[in-house]
Amino acid sequence: MIHITETTFNSVFPRARRGVYQAIAENIEKACCFTKEQQAMFIAQCGHESAGFSVFTENLNYSEQALLRVFPHYFNEKTAEQYARKPEMIANRVYAARMGNGSEASGDGWRYRGVGAIQLTGKNNHTAFKKWLGRDIEPRDIATNLDLAVKAAVWFWLANDLSSLNSVSKVTLRINGGSNGLAERVSLYRRLMV
Repeated sequence: MIHITETTFNSVFPRARRGVYQAIAENIEKACCFTKEQQAMFIAQCGHESAGFSVFTENLNYSEQALLRVFPHYFNEKTAEQYARKPEMIANRVYAARMGNGSEASGDGWRYRGVGAIQLTGKNNHTAFKKWLGRDIEPRDIATNLDLAVKAAVWFWLANDLSSLNSVSKVTLRINGGSNGLAERVSLYRRLMV
């Protein structure tokens, strides 16, 4: 049973794609989110990651300045200028040789860039999700099918034991390795808890 009403969901996420609430309602308990707090956490985090449930493919269209700010370990002034506004090149660089991806030249960074409600990223995550799901799918399927977009988030939630954490900052750290968007995530959580 979902504890967040569709009215509340729509007021917090007015740009959400049609059908997303239903997909969440059908799958949220599979993520071991049974209480209102757990469900609000799941929805708030996924809502932040997917721009209010409106975008299910990672946006990597960064300017030079944004590359230097967001990915300082991967870009200097010269490389930021070369890669700016080239999303495929950016993905292949920042996701190369990690998360099961091959080298920058392999194209895995772009192929396995973030998709779905939680922006599932990396070949290892995609492979594990497909195994859990029990069928072969492509990353684009997660980006275009709302049920798969939510199920990818459910798998990630379970795989990282996120329902056991009762802190927005702890869940955020597990999702993106830092505190990106923490203030918005806290705000979304609070609004869903009304």
